[in-house]
Amino acid sequence: MVSPVVFQIAGFQNSGKTTFMTKLIKELSIEKHRVATIKHHGHGGKPDVIKNKDSSKHAAAGAEATLVEGEGSILLHAENTTLTLKDQIALLSFFNPDVILIEGHKKAEFEKAVIIRDDADLPLIKGLENIKLILCRDSQLALMLAEKQNIPVFSMGNDSGLHWLLHYLKSRIIANRNSN
Repeated sequence: MVSPVVFQIAGFQNSGKTTFMTKLIKELSIEKHRVATIKHHGHGGKPDVIKNKDSSKHAAAGAEATLVEGEGSILLHAENTTLTLKDQIALLSFFNPDVILIEGHKKAEFEKAVIIRDDADLPLIKGLENIKLILCRDSQLALMLAEKQNIPVFSMGNDSGLHWLLHYLKSRIIANRNSN
């Protein structure tokens, strides 16, 4: 089994991470790459659960974990469980994806793109490690940062950053396959 490429999309809340991730997932999937995702639920509280379904009834009755399978789909729900990010990656690796994309967990050590909304987000660039790409919602800020950074910087006003990252991830996927 080949270990998947792991890549993060980081940024503050409401920076556009989910929108960018959705585009990235769609493009990778169109090209037949197997994609798995991890989403950090950073809004406080537990993630939403579908109420009044058998699996939620199992959990309410005390099941620590439930797994629902049907027609090739699996839904896993666990209570009272804290998995490290590496454990979450190991769990998803079981499904043999080419790439695992992580939305959030910005302090983790994996390669990442960081999304900058405005000047207030600039400390992220110095505060995070392993940044491979900077995406700016403000095109003027992107131009200014491009002159000062040694890594690619793109405005989110077009898909240039998306295309750069697709090329980067595809080259990493191919290298991963060839190394095993």
